[in-house]
Amino acid sequence: MSNFFSEPPITWSDHEDIAIKLYERFGHEFTESKIYRIRFTDLIEWVLGLDHFVGKREECNEGHLEMIQAAWVYEWRDNREED
Repeated sequence: MSNFFSEPPITWSDHEDIAIKLYERFGHEFTESKIYRIRFTDLIEWVLGLDHFVGKREECNEGHLEMIQAAWVYEWRDNREED
């Protein structure tokens, strides 16, 4: 029986979904300034390791990584305000 509520696959262009997953994984471990200082090589590996991520390494580019960082910062800020 398939799970009706299973999550859809995530690709490199799903910046907000990736950011939410990264925030769920790291929480407040990374502050805004630390998020922007993450090496892209590390960020790529973290994204590739996310549940439901189906993108390929060769589909990644600097623009995607920058958008993911920005979305992650917004996610961090939103959750910081709730604390």
